[in-house]
Amino acid sequence: MMILVLGSGAREHALIRSLCTEDAGHTVVAAPGNAGIASDVETVPLDPCDPNQVVAFAIERAVELVIVGPEAPLVAGVADAVRAAGIPVFGPDASAAQLEGSKTYAKRIMDAAGVPTGRAILAADIDAARTAIDEFGAPYVVKADGLAAGKGVLVTEDREAALAHVTHWLPHGSVLVEEFLTGPEVSLFFVSDGESVRALAPAQDFKRLGDDDLGPNTGGMGAYSPLPWLDELFGSEQAFVTEVTDTVALPTVRQMAAEHTPFIGLLYCGLILTPQGVRVIEFNARFGDPETQVVLPRLVTPLSTVLLAAATGTLSELPALAFSPLVAVTVVLASEGYPESPVTGRPITGLGEAAAVPGVSVLHAGTGLQPNDELVSAGGRVLSVVALGKDFGSARSRVYEAVSQIGFTGAQYRTDIAAGAGTGTGTK
Repeated sequence: MMILVLGSGAREHALIRSLCTEDAGHTVVAAPGNAGIASDVETVPLDPCDPNQVVAFAIERAVELVIVGPEAPLVAGVADAVRAAGIPVFGPDASAAQLEGSKTYAKRIMDAAGVPTGRAILAADIDAARTAIDEFGAPYVVKADGLAAGKGVLVTEDREAALAHVTHWLPHGSVLVEEFLTGPEVSLFFVSDGESVRALAPAQDFKRLGDDDLGPNTGGMGAYSPLPWLDELFGSEQAFVTEVTDTVALPTVRQMAAEHTPFIGLLYCGLILTPQGVRVIEFNARFGDPETQVVLPRLVTPLSTVLLAAATGTLSELPALAFSPLVAVTVVLASEGYPESPVTGRPITGLGEAAAVPGVSVLHAGTGLQPNDELVSAGGRVLSVVALGKDFGSARSRVYEAVSQIGFTGAQYRTDIAAGAGTGTGTK
């Protein structure tokens, strides 16, 4: 099958690696890709947010499936245009992508569908935000209403910091002030064809920059899967997945179908397990990064089969997805100054040595090539190092052995990814 993957991050690299390891012998093209992706498949310099460019390329190259990685092309209506051209596409139309593009829209859908979530107040100006902040009290939770590249959420005990966050994001649109929810967090992905869903394996990610969950929020500094501590809370991981399917994913998909905005693509459920039960923190309309990097290596069912079934409305014909019992851990290496002001252009060494560690793969996010073919950092998050192992001890040992082989000036990474994953109750 001829497959076009839109995007340029480690998430897209993970998708491409999974597609390329299938026995079917697919031809995969990435747009625009990055330096690491270019070493695996053909990359083309088209704008993934330009519907006309994407459709023209897909027709010219007889693409049989388009996979949209990041959120921006979805909100820009790329999936709409590809679908209108009669080409199967994995990704929701712009109207359905509002589930991520507008937190207010997501809250309304959840309310209509009876999906459990926290209370929230929409604020369009600083006075309304101040009133809401004082009503909920500390800890304060403030979220940008629109897309914010993973940096629009602030949780703080500092009222002035909460108001500063509001002031920063109000020029871009309204903000949501929410009640603070406490408990372990879980990311659970669902593939949807607009009517049916199929769950992927749960994962947990690490949003804060530093060890022990200190420092600013980021797009994600690491993740792991599976989550054995779910057995303690729900009896089994499968029981948890079934509960979320029945109370969150299916009601949401059915509500959107009832409103004539069918959700076809990846429904990312960001969940928190509170003492009162499972609550939705957020929805995203695409694969999460870095959770994708640990979920896909454990997927036994061919990824292309699943995504094509979703794109063509035949997901209900597939059995439940199969996953390996192996443990996956990923550690993100980020640039100096990330997330506020990443320093780029730093030469990267040691990737060959890292990839030689058994069970390890190195996925590129923000990388580029100099004219002399020297690999350099080119973004905030630079690399995702992924390791598979028979247990958490072996997976963590492998991933950090590989990380130790990689060098670039100012590199930042967490040393505690999945440190408590095999024990405890979701304490990371």
